[in-house]
Amino acid sequence: MSMGSPADRVIIFDTTLRDGEQSPGATLNVEEKLAIAHQLSLLGVDVIEAGFAVASPGDFQAVKTIAEQVGIAGGPIICSLARAVRQDIQAAAEALQSAARPRIHTMISTSDIHLQYQLKKSRPEVLAIVEEMVAYAKSFVEDVEFSPMDASRTEPEFLYQVLAKAIAFGATTINIPDTVGYCTPKEMGNLIQGIRQNVPHIEQVILSIHTQNDLGLATANALAAIENGVRQVECTINGIGERAGNAALEEIVMALQVRKHYFNTYFGRPVNSDAPLTNIKTQEIYKTSSLVSQLTGMLIQPNKAIVGANAFAHESGIHQDGVIKHRQTYEIMEATSIGLPENRIVLGKHSGRNAFRTRLQELGFELTEAELNKAFNRFKEVADKKKEMSDLDLEAIVRDEMQMQADSGFQIEHVQVICGDCTCPTATITIVTPDGKITTDASVGTGPVDAVYQAINRLVQIPNQLIEFSVQSVTGGIDALGTVTIRVEHQGQIFSGQASDTDIVVAAAYAYVNAINRLYRYLQTQKLLTSVV
Repeated sequence: MSMGSPADRVIIFDTTLRDGEQSPGATLNVEEKLAIAHQLSLLGVDVIEAGFAVASPGDFQAVKTIAEQVGIAGGPIICSLARAVRQDIQAAAEALQSAARPRIHTMISTSDIHLQYQLKKSRPEVLAIVEEMVAYAKSFVEDVEFSPMDASRTEPEFLYQVLAKAIAFGATTINIPDTVGYCTPKEMGNLIQGIRQNVPHIEQVILSIHTQNDLGLATANALAAIENGVRQVECTINGIGERAGNAALEEIVMALQVRKHYFNTYFGRPVNSDAPLTNIKTQEIYKTSSLVSQLTGMLIQPNKAIVGANAFAHESGIHQDGVIKHRQTYEIMEATSIGLPENRIVLGKHSGRNAFRTRLQELGFELTEAELNKAFNRFKEVADKKKEMSDLDLEAIVRDEMQMQADSGFQIEHVQVICGDCTCPTATITIVTPDGKITTDASVGTGPVDAVYQAINRLVQIPNQLIEFSVQSVTGGIDALGTVTIRVEHQGQIFSGQASDTDIVVAAAYAYVNAINRLYRYLQTQKLLTSVV
């Protein structure tokens, strides 16, 4: 895959596995990160920021594994973040050794508020660090990206000096972070124009943008930057990330696709040119969005642009009438353009294994024989309860099974709940522990879900606090699958879980155990690190 001329198109730099994972509760293990990285490669992203190698042994291993298995010849550039510190840069370089095209992304704060209260360094000291650390990163890899953190609140003349230093000492990409989501689109345009006019040799590097969504302007700011000459956008799937998140990859890409004729002029193309402005295979967007949602436990809000459940739904009679007569009256893109499956009935309780396998392959799932058997058995259980099975039901079933297989730890064997308006809600739970022991306990609660969680807590004996519980219907109808997403907290760390079932109490139990297993894995890792030290 050729990067092409910086002015040819927009380079998509995906930071789901680094900034995206900083969303509270979105902790991912190495296997989950690798699965997402493979899908990002299929999606066609140009650069995958695989993590922050020095942050933890888990992050280092994730970057290393992705570099080895996804960063192959012809694949995406694999990048690791590193502070402008020798230890960080060394760790990034070591983790990226196997990548065909490695990139070190180093950064340092430049705004006065960050210099005074966070770095506690002077401007001359920062300039010296930029000079030394960019050169140090360059000694390991040819492809070095530099970011002046909080650039949008940095005094312009100092920002120009910092960027000039980074370019002079080897940076090939200059990224401008709106770290706290402070800019408006007009301000962003002025910021990029100022950089292009005042930084020597800026035309020799790729100019990039990283926008946060604190004011809900991340996508608008990124598009404004593109209009003013930026040719790389840092973004995440579903817009997840620190605080309110990042610019959403799917929003950036589909804006450039749907409004191609508007943006063509900014690339020196004929207005009516139909050549794509990114390398993204848009039909992979929906699948990628669903995978990231499932593995991170971050539910997609129904009214989320492009990938939300309501993005292609029409309830108003006027809108319905218009769409029936001509789809483009109220739809500016087709659902199939992002790979959204048609919500049609394809399988039922009498369907066989081969038909099940074939439909999953059509939906993009490649399962081993063991995985297929487990998913098929689960499908049969659900099909006995539901009259109709949709593609969305199949996706929920398969992802639940894949998550449970990945989440080695506690496994639910049996759930039984008694409740009613004249009965004290009581739950009896049987669990298989990580060492294979089968244990059963019962508990009462304020409601059936509370009773289930009380019983599970008595069995697993891992202190935690439930901080979020949400339910979303996968499809319509009285027999619809319901997806439960929960988050638990332990000593300031947040862990999420997700599960689906026609019985929402059963789904709640499985979602809770999935979150507990993430917490369990985290505690096991911390215990191992402590013993090593």
